[in-house]
Amino acid sequence: MTATDIHRAIEAVWRIESARLIAGLARVVRDVGLAEELAQDALVAALEQWPESGVPEKPGAWLMGTAKHMAMDHFRRSKRLERKHEELGRELEVQEMAASDFDAALDEDDVGDDLLRLVFISCHPVLSTEARVALTLRLLGGLTTEEIARAFLVPEPTVAQRIVRAKRTLAEARVPFEVPRRAELADRLSSVLEVIYLIFNEGYLATAGDDWMRPGLCEDALRLGRILAELVPHEPEVHGLVALMEIQASRSRARIGPSGEPILLLDQDRGRWDHLLIGRGLAALERAEELGGALGPYALQAAIAACHARARTAAETDWERIAALYDALAQLAPSPVVELNRAVAVGMAFGPAAGLELVDVLTSEPSLKSYHLLPSVRGDLLSKLGRFEEAREEFERAASLTRNARERDLLLDRAAACATGLAPPR
Repeated sequence: MTATDIHRAIEAVWRIESARLIAGLARVVRDVGLAEELAQDALVAALEQWPESGVPEKPGAWLMGTAKHMAMDHFRRSKRLERKHEELGRELEVQEMAASDFDAALDEDDVGDDLLRLVFISCHPVLSTEARVALTLRLLGGLTTEEIARAFLVPEPTVAQRIVRAKRTLAEARVPFEVPRRAELADRLSSVLEVIYLIFNEGYLATAGDDWMRPGLCEDALRLGRILAELVPHEPEVHGLVALMEIQASRSRARIGPSGEPILLLDQDRGRWDHLLIGRGLAALERAEELGGALGPYALQAAIAACHARARTAAETDWERIAALYDALAQLAPSPVVELNRAVAVGMAFGPAAGLELVDVLTSEPSLKSYHLLPSVRGDLLSKLGRFEEAREEFERAASLTRNARERDLLLDRAAACATGLAPPR
């Protein structure tokens, strides 16, 4: 195996093992920042040793064993015990622990619980949304700071600062490394789901840059969602989110044309949809429904996505059911964006005039003032009513608001089609 092959193998192992490694270490050292440092040090050791010795038969165990010895060395060298004996009682306990006891603490068959604890601490509400996203991708996704920065089109130092501040905030707030108690589980789980879906959405429809999609982020979010569904199998909204992401991700190949141009839902070749992902998504939705109770926001959105997935052609889409599901979603989780999506469904189910009536109510909504999809939707409905000049103005306004170059080109093409008096491409 060449040095290049070794390095690729190490990268693959790190992506697979890093979350479990950090989670296991964090349970013992009770400090996420220190756990990540130890894991990174183990990775450096692998980069130094494996090109000579070869990839071990159990690379994850090798990394954990190496990190364990580094943790022991860290606590032996620690001077803080003399200054803060009482505060650092846990570190004293670990320092005085026999090597065999330390092995036992790290080798317990507790990987699932460790990962779940790491999920909740990475997405803790004490952190800003941006910090939660960055820390989750770093600790659970195994992405480097450079990869996170590239994915979100922000400077690498900005991402590095977010991660450092996040770990400092967690330490200063003394956030415990534990699964939340039942009383606060719902709110904490909501924060976790929000972070995962934010990551997915940024991959599915990039807010800025030259690419319509960033598939890598979709894959990271899907992996995190699937892990979470295994860790908390009795939470219906987790399965609802997984269902939503699986079904949306199934369209990825059909959403981009030969030159990278975006292809909207109604114009997609459904033969290019990934039916394996659709099947997984429908199964996850069924699981959410089987767990009982009213469907939550993610499960309702998954049910909407399932309507599209089940339609063999765009013409067969059950828009009336989609409109009804949006009604339910608007009652459960009201927001201007949900109302805008509901207007689209109503327009498809009951005619563009009915949809436009709902959209016009939203034009005075302050939170949608800079939201490019509001004039985009309005332009679409106006064009269907033959009001092409008004539609052109709306598409041009939408193009001026979006930060995604591919989407801007699409909107300007639609505006140009309106200028000719023809219905624009959808």
